[in-house]
Amino acid sequence: MRQHPAPLAVVAIVAAVIGGISVLVVGKAAGWLTTGTKKTVIVQTPGVAEPVATSKSAVPARVKPLVGNSFDPSRIYSLRAPGVVTIYAISGNGGQPAQEAQGSGFVVSAKGYILTNSHVITNAGEGDGKISAADKLYVEFQDRDRVSATVVGWDIYDDVGLIKVDPAAHRLEPVPLGNSAQVRVGQPVAAIGSPFGNVNSLSVGVVSATERSIDSLTSQYSLVDAIQTDAPINHGNSGGPLFDARGRVIGINAQIRSDSGSAEGVGFAVPINSARRSMTQLIASRRVSYAYVGIETEDLIPTIAKRLGLTVSHGAVVTQVKPNTPGAEAGLQAGSDSREVLGLPFVSGGDVIVGIAGRPIRSAEDVVRVVTEELSPRQSVPVTFIRAGRKHRVTVMLAERPASSG
Repeated sequence: MRQHPAPLAVVAIVAAVIGGISVLVVGKAAGWLTTGTKKTVIVQTPGVAEPVATSKSAVPARVKPLVGNSFDPSRIYSLRAPGVVTIYAISGNGGQPAQEAQGSGFVVSAKGYILTNSHVITNAGEGDGKISAADKLYVEFQDRDRVSATVVGWDIYDDVGLIKVDPAAHRLEPVPLGNSAQVRVGQPVAAIGSPFGNVNSLSVGVVSATERSIDSLTSQYSLVDAIQTDAPINHGNSGGPLFDARGRVIGINAQIRSDSGSAEGVGFAVPINSARRSMTQLIASRRVSYAYVGIETEDLIPTIAKRLGLTVSHGAVVTQVKPNTPGAEAGLQAGSDSREVLGLPFVSGGDVIVGIAGRPIRSAEDVVRVVTEELSPRQSVPVTFIRAGRKHRVTVMLAERPASSG
């Protein structure tokens, strides 16, 4: 895939997309770009949950987690590496020379389904044009045998891609999917992938944070539930699995955030619960849909609430209501009084959302989390908010999220 000119910026967001001949592709939020023959992006457990089958057609692997609570990277590697693959995506552009991208992925079903990142198998994040899949896909297994693959579909919002190989073409060893909702800060993790083309490499670290909101590499929306890790994620790790101590996948390695654009930065993974949701929809209909309200919000914190004389201390203050959207039709109102409070820009006067569909809302990220992960387009849900010191409730008929957030 294409390289782009190196950016001048303090923080780089580069997806660990391709190993091999890697080049930096910069995160869209920072306005970065890159060029070249291969697309690479660096942007840089308690509780036991059995793997969950999300649909009969998906059939995620019913593989038992490893026994015991100790963290044994060597054991995780020996048992799970056969299920991790290297993905080669080749794209042509008319009469232009073919461009090859390399990333990672992991087998999730005996039927041949393999999860990865959308930016590994498509041109998502490379420009504003139509998103298209690679013209040719190849999957390489741990034994270096290689088979062809087809694209099932992709989700640019959560940067999830799903491909499929013929289960008769090579022995498949699916890996078990865990429960990212149970991930806790400090727990050890292991990442397996193909950084810089070095296939089936292992790196280890800990979960540094959960529910991180990061800018998407492939859309104009944010991913609000990313898992942050200090396990090294390099060019080519994108799409590979992040395992917990029991050998269950808790995330798909996707980005690194770095001062220099190299791998010493902070890594982020797409939570496997989000990826599982995407996979189920892609298998069923080859597309993914998200609910949409059509509002923008900002956090309300106790100190600001006290200074402004508000009756609640936490919530999501509406700062914009886009016309002809469910939020506008329901009568939600945005604030218009821009000011600086505690050194932060703040727009006051808008409705303060405190509940959606019976779920408490304490921040702007909660709005995104509830709407995108728990609700569906064309669903009618109650929204509770505070306006002028009084509590109100309206019913919002959710729409489907448009490709652009503008």
